[in-house]
Amino acid sequence: MQTPADPQDRHEYPSHWEADVVLRDGGTARVRPITVDDAERLVSFYEQVSDESKYYRFFAPYPRLSAKDVHRFTHHDFVDRVGLAATIGGEFIATVRYDRIGPEGAPASAPADEAEVAFLVQDAHQGRGVASALLEHIAAVARERGIRRFAAEVLPANTKMIKVFMDAGYTQKRSFEDGVVRLEFDLEPTDRSLAVQRAREQRAEARSVRRLLAPGSVAVIGVGRTPGGVGRSVLDNLRNAGFTGRLHAVNRAFPDGLKEVDGVPAHRSVRDIDGPVDLAVVAVPAEHVPEVVTECGEHGVQGLVVLAAGYAESGPDGRERQRALVRQARSHGMRIIGPNAFGIINTADGVRLNASLAPEMPRPGRIGLFAQSGAIGIALLSRLHRRGGGVTGTTGVSTFVSSGNRADVSGNDVLQYWYDDPETDVVLMYLESIGNPRKFTRLARRTGAAKPLVVVQGAGQAPPGHAVRATRLPHATVSALLRQAGVIRVDTITELVDAGLLLARQPLPAGPRVAILGNSESLGLLTYDRCLAEGLRPARPLDLTTRASAEDFHRALSQALADESCDAVVVTAIPTVGEGAVGDAELAEALRSAAEEVPGKPVLVVHVELGGLAEALSAAGRTAPSAAATAPGTGGGAHLPPLPASLEPGDPPRPVERLPTAVPAKPPAAYPAAERAVRALAEAVKYAQWQREAAEPGKVPAYDDIDERGAAELIGGLLERGEGLTIGVEETCRLLGRYGIDVHRALPAPTSGAAVDAARVLGYPVALKATAPHLRHRADLGGVRLDLADEEQLRRAYDELSELFGPPEELRPVVQRMAPRGVDTVVRAVIDPAAGAVVSFGLAGAASQLLGDMAHRLVPVTDRDATALVRSIRTAPLLFGWRGSAPVDTPALEELLLRVSRLVDDHPEVVAVTLEPVVVARQGVSVLGATVRLAPPPARDDLGPRTLPAY
Repeated sequence: MQTPADPQDRHEYPSHWEADVVLRDGGTARVRPITVDDAERLVSFYEQVSDESKYYRFFAPYPRLSAKDVHRFTHHDFVDRVGLAATIGGEFIATVRYDRIGPEGAPASAPADEAEVAFLVQDAHQGRGVASALLEHIAAVARERGIRRFAAEVLPANTKMIKVFMDAGYTQKRSFEDGVVRLEFDLEPTDRSLAVQRAREQRAEARSVRRLLAPGSVAVIGVGRTPGGVGRSVLDNLRNAGFTGRLHAVNRAFPDGLKEVDGVPAHRSVRDIDGPVDLAVVAVPAEHVPEVVTECGEHGVQGLVVLAAGYAESGPDGRERQRALVRQARSHGMRIIGPNAFGIINTADGVRLNASLAPEMPRPGRIGLFAQSGAIGIALLSRLHRRGGGVTGTTGVSTFVSSGNRADVSGNDVLQYWYDDPETDVVLMYLESIGNPRKFTRLARRTGAAKPLVVVQGAGQAPPGHAVRATRLPHATVSALLRQAGVIRVDTITELVDAGLLLARQPLPAGPRVAILGNSESLGLLTYDRCLAEGLRPARPLDLTTRASAEDFHRALSQALADESCDAVVVTAIPTVGEGAVGDAELAEALRSAAEEVPGKPVLVVHVELGGLAEALSAAGRTAPSAAATAPGTGGGAHLPPLPASLEPGDPPRPVERLPTAVPAKPPAAYPAAERAVRALAEAVKYAQWQREAAEPGKVPAYDDIDERGAAELIGGLLERGEGLTIGVEETCRLLGRYGIDVHRALPAPTSGAAVDAARVLGYPVALKATAPHLRHRADLGGVRLDLADEEQLRRAYDELSELFGPPEELRPVVQRMAPRGVDTVVRAVIDPAAGAVVSFGLAGAASQLLGDMAHRLVPVTDRDATALVRSIRTAPLLFGWRGSAPVDTPALEELLLRVSRLVDDHPEVVAVTLEPVVVARQGVSVLGATVRLAPPPARDDLGPRTLPAY
């Protein structure tokens, strides 16, 4: 961190402007404010800039900076004059500055809201996206300081800089005068500028991971002279995998004359290696890692895999050691897997990288695998390797990342890589925690449109050492939001593998209709029951009897697949007397050939530990002739109908086109138990449904009666009273009324006479309620009296409540006009600092709260979201005429949800809303209680410039 020394500086050094960014080529740089201490760095930087770049910056030959120039470019007040630098290794590679100007272009102070902006990028770093990243950061700084518009003058020949401005996505105006192009653009983020920013983020982060997973050269640092040890094991694994690049063994303890270790060139330091090193695997104790990182940075290493332990997992001292490691690596433009990592694997023929502690290279395949835990990573690799032959033929792993402490490279980064990786069709992730749920759900939604994403989510905390906001949402709520984003959420490692292998081998089902056939009536019925339990629509099982031949299975499966009322088939098979290896092979071939004759529908086989059949299915898949050539990039994965290129404007185009429904059949997926097969199928059905709906997203309705400006003025006035407050009843009603939400008045009744007066104002019949905290919203405790038709009934009810629960000052009774009878529900909205704004819905009452029967959607809620929200709770049948009751007005309820969503989306100062109870009648809804909390809005990481998690 830099500290200014100029007493004329008007503001203290703004350390929150410091950030690490990923550049276009995948390297990193540090962005920070320029201070008076940077004079020598600035002069050195300028000396390395070409004369042409200097000419473009100053519109004239400008070979060197004068002392006056250096003073001007290093002395800033951080308000009207601001300079930022991008640095690598502590040295400047680019600068940007703005100067606030008035209407005539002269220097000015606030309230002037325009500034001139200018860039200078070292020639060696041009084309890396440095200027685009600096523009995002200087624009965010300017908005913070009240500047709303930038102006820039550029020579027409400086096409690169013109392109930086034009491609940024801001609303802009361009003019040409006196041989200079003048660009003016507003700094308020637009849909296009956010889309451009996110597309650049995806490309940069994907390339940063690609540099780690596809290196041209690898150095293993910490290789022992004798077999054994972590470093020597990794070196052996790289050699045995057949790594196609250059390998180097490094250990400062090597004797001077040692040239090779097992045929691999040996060196005492990375500095001694002749040629570039793309990836360094660091297998030295934690206390020696800083020295190694320095050597790697000076040699130009692009990325590190740090296997050493003793970091954040070991306590406060280790946490500080981890933060220092990340800062040190990023200062040299390097990214880190780890520390405490298990390693990385890439099975591609052109790479063959096993930079991990896994002694065997996994089978090549189409599954991308991410695990934060090394132990879980081992278990996943083992299961995929063990089941790769029996369940999925040759299906295996494309790439594997075990991130350990996840200090730098996270699941979000790897997801960016897999999104457009043509070698990966299915993504499996074990996440102990989600450090940035808002970003993860955004990336998951986009990835899920291109390929399935299956996740086991732990209930852990954010990575130790990360300066990220922790979510306050319950684990179940985060899980629900992940499902909304298209994530296939499973609970166990077994389910993760089961679902992933099905999706990698079989097409997606068109619906929930399932045919069941087999040679065991009992197993067929068990499968039928499991289908019902998972929400599928099974037909009655077809029992082929134990005497069924392979031809019988072939005929029955062909007929089931040809049936238009069938979307998927589950085949159950048990061993029969006298059946042996030949029978298994014959049955497997019969099932495979039937599936090939009628492709496009998933086929699952429940073989109840009949290992011979599983192996035979694999063999049948390997030896069968292909019905048609597999399209490039499909790899036989889950085949999706055509989708829009992006779910968000400006996202990169979807790189892999999926095949239509009619695709060459693959060997049926085999499972040892009916419940596992059915659960995997159910997840595939839900994912396919989400994918179809995502292709046509809903809309956020516009309501003519919403007074957004009036609500903003009311909120601004209320916030002047304090930074965080629950506003009063009258203010709550006024604010909600601005958004067309009418709240029934509830008048206080401190005495029975006051209750009578209130009833006269409201009109009979009325309700009398106790609003004490222990009785509020608890009608089951008897603190409510309904349908009081006159004064006598009201006074009697008042006396009863006082006798049962105490004096009025404890009861806090209120009188409210009776609403039409209906179903009591609750609507909530909350802004979580990590996940963003969330709308929740459920039925009111203790039973629903006890069961956690609430549904959740991210804001903004669309019309389709609202419809799904109402129907996704387990008690939803009560809204639609359960057991002969009258259906209630769910369209009115959905409109209420949409209005609440608009309120919190339009006004982030509204950090919490609770409407309870909301009575949904046969016609209309009645909001009987409401509370609203206001506070300054939490910072929106997704709206600011691109940054890596802070340390």
